Amino acid sequence: MRSLLSIVVSILFLSSCIPIRIAPNIADYKIVKGETFKRELPRREMFIFEDPKDAGHFYDYVNIKYQLKDKNVSDDVPFNIDGNLYFFSFYETEIPDKTINLIPIAFDVLLNEVLGNEEKEPYLSDDAGFSRKGNWYIAIEVYRDQEKDCLTLNSLSREAVLEYLRTLKKEYLSTHNYNEIVFKN
Repeated sequence: MRSLLSIVVSILFLSSCIPIRIAPNIADYKIVKGETFKRELPRREMFIFEDPKDAGHFYDYVNIKYQLKDKNVSDDVPFNIDGNLYFFSFYETEIPDKTINLIPIAFDVLLNEVLGNEEKEPYLSDDAGFSRKGNWYIAIEVYRDQEKDCLTLNSLSREAVLEYLRTLKKEYLSTHNYNEIVFKN
């Protein structure tokens, strides 16, 4: 009975995927230093939300909404709030989930042992042992000539900028044909 239980536990353990990294789940949006969220992002405070659409859609949305004609679309996009000129830059970034599946690794060890391979060739575990599921995010930083970071807690324009970004996010996620936006404005 004991050996049967150990076999069942071993099978369950080997068939499970062990998470190495789990991407953050953001319900609405998050304000955080970019570098804290992902190392490649700037050190400024950023407005970050999950992007359920395919890569490049936010670029298309910004390009059409602000009529940029594919020039400086992701950097220094100008917009106005109450007559004040602001700029934003955005980053489409991915944080993948990573897991290890132990069955391919155990199969490779067993097969190499049976075949007598000394070099331990990967038959299944090369890519099959690790699985990835991508999670895409849009990270937006806002600045103007008078303020280098409009999303910091002590920024005078923080609330107005947050309201603008929440509206921008809502419009982006609810619009499928970005050309409609030109006619709305």
